[in-house]
Amino acid sequence: MSASTSSRPALSVRPSYAAVLRVTHARRTFTAALTARLSYGTVSLAVMLSVTRATGSYAVSGAVMSLFGATTVFLMPLRASVVDRYGPRRALLPMAALYGTLLCALAALTWRPGAPVAAIGTAAALAGACAPPVGPTMRAVWSELIADRRLLQRAYSLDGVAEELLFVSGPVLVGVLVGVAPPAFGIVLSALLIVSGTAAFVTSPVMTGPRPRPRREKRGGFRGLPAPVAGAAGVGLALGGIDLLVMAFAAESQDTALVPWILGALSAGSALGGLVGGAIDWRRPARTRLAAFAAGLGLVIAAAGLAPGLWTLTVAMACAGAFIAPTLTTAYLLADETAPEDSRTQAGAWVNAAVNAGDSAGALATGLLIGGLPLGVCFALAGGTALVAAAAAAASGRGRLSA
Repeated sequence: MSASTSSRPALSVRPSYAAVLRVTHARRTFTAALTARLSYGTVSLAVMLSVTRATGSYAVSGAVMSLFGATTVFLMPLRASVVDRYGPRRALLPMAALYGTLLCALAALTWRPGAPVAAIGTAAALAGACAPPVGPTMRAVWSELIADRRLLQRAYSLDGVAEELLFVSGPVLVGVLVGVAPPAFGIVLSALLIVSGTAAFVTSPVMTGPRPRPRREKRGGFRGLPAPVAGAAGVGLALGGIDLLVMAFAAESQDTALVPWILGALSAGSALGGLVGGAIDWRRPARTRLAAFAAGLGLVIAAAGLAPGLWTLTVAMACAGAFIAPTLTTAYLLADETAPEDSRTQAGAWVNAAVNAGDSAGALATGLLIGGLPLGVCFALAGGTALVAAAAAAASGRGRLSA
């Protein structure tokens, strides 16, 4: 995967979001990647609704979602290493085709009630194992297209905000579909999105093949990668239980109708924070910024438990959201800086996997703790995980992670 130097903007180009989209082939490639990534915004809710309808059991649905999520997240660095080794054209399209086929099989199994649970679980686990790492690949493409680090920061921020919007709009799209069709149709839609989007993505002119591997580089070594992985994991841990915490807070206030607005404020704050943070020419190094952003997120979440009412909590969630996208954008930038040129996709996948694994662990821990501890303590513990991650990121600059 490489881009010719003629497609890279000169350093004199004004580092703006518009300049990012003016880079040769950037709009076409980015649009195709977003189409494929929308599949990940629709598939979770579609699978959950379909499995629940087919089996009549929330427990089975939860188990299937756990299998699907586990194979998707924990095998992502391995799939990304395949992309780095063979190039997106040779690796991503077969993954997308197999993933789409297995999603269609899962849709067929769950189209009507009475499907065998073992078959559903197997199809979901196998599908997750094949999910193409389009997001990490797109971020690696950005680093190939753009030589100016300031403009690359804008590209990563734009990428992160767009991804945030996809995960907000995806469930809405599924919600509209299930009003007129069986929930399994949402799984079919997810398959169509990933296959068509990936096909358009890998046929972009910027896609060629794997970069030549320098002789002196040790394959799989990433200097400094523990810092962005720690920061990303902290974000996931802190946010994993936010939905439950907000719901419990609203239940105590006897007004759960505001929950969607509170969570919407979190997403809106993240989008705004990502755009503003990406537009600033930071003087501090990326690792310092990563620790500061993660610490800010942790402090605001911990303080949110002291909110006197729901509207104050809404403001607190918006402020917390303002740290999410900058933290993750900086983590991806730092991973890109520390990774060998031929392993950038895998480095980004480690960060992505850390966020998702932290999110799952945070949701599980919050579910176990909530109700047994005061709600303010639960908020403080959630925020404390981000503070611990910030300290780990600040202290792990000389670490090394291999895969």
